[in-house]
Amino acid sequence: MPQKTSESVHDTPLLDLRDQRLIAALQCDGRLSAERAAEVLGENPRTVHRRWRALTGDGTVKVVVVPVRPDSVGALFLRIKVLKGKLDALTAALAARPDIPFIDLSASGDEITAVSLTEPGSRDHLVFRQLPATPAVASVSAATVLHVFAEASDWRHDVLTPEERAALTPPPNDSEPVGGGSCEPVGDSPALDPVDRDILAALQGDARTPAAAIAARTGHPASTVRRRLARLVSDGRLSTHVAVDPKRLGLLIDANLLMQVPPDHLDTVGRTLARHPAVHGAFATTGAANLHAAVWVRDLAALYRLITHDLAGLGISGVETLLVGHAVKRPGR
Repeated sequence: MPQKTSESVHDTPLLDLRDQRLIAALQCDGRLSAERAAEVLGENPRTVHRRWRALTGDGTVKVVVVPVRPDSVGALFLRIKVLKGKLDALTAALAARPDIPFIDLSASGDEITAVSLTEPGSRDHLVFRQLPATPAVASVSAATVLHVFAEASDWRHDVLTPEERAALTPPPNDSEPVGGGSCEPVGDSPALDPVDRDILAALQGDARTPAAAIAARTGHPASTVRRRLARLVSDGRLSTHVAVDPKRLGLLIDANLLMQVPPDHLDTVGRTLARHPAVHGAFATTGAANLHAAVWVRDLAALYRLITHDLAGLGISGVETLLVGHAVKRPGR
């Protein structure tokens, strides 16, 4: 599973602006119709159909369902220092675990950063026993995620106007939290019943599966499937994530920012970063670096401007910048 981290950015062809805008439209609504996208973006519906079919058919884009994580599941941010020559084997072993949805390799080639799902407050077996006992591991540290300001599915490629994005985004449920992403389920939504679970299971391979295909697969009437899909979306039980290589979008630098923020600034800074167009993940954690942000930018100059200009004046007392050499495991990839 691990790949070379020294791959040239020139080996990754850039998508044209039209395709980038069509991908950004799917980020607003993973089940968006080609007709609606064409209407808002000023395209021909046949062109939208054809380009989406091409982009999803060759694996450039994958639209996946974001699972609702129950309150009983928390997360740890892991930093694992690895001995030279042992990186690939350890990365492959971690990537095979379903409880680890995110894995990055540092550009320096000696560190793995990962997110591990675990029971909040538990003595995690992976952190306390398995990793320390692994000969390839030089050191491991774990920080508990206290609050999620933005998740990967919240990120929007900045190629649409605010008016276009608003027109393509389904209206929010009034009971949803305001001000950034959250891993918490919507409070007053009805519990999933067997029909809902059948529909969500049918969407696991492709979140854009048509209602008729879901009906044929599950045996439920197409009218029931369409009605339940609409309710699942409005209740916040069905959200989607568009997986695409950011390099195809011209975002060549992937980095993690580990920040030290005074407690009275933490919430404000977290919410501010969650709205930044470069940030595709932001969360507060335990530890000295109590705010983490994952960013995609065009080049190192843009990363420098983000750190020295965009972060300036927010009350951040320290920043450690980790360049990602290879994103081994991300949602949909």
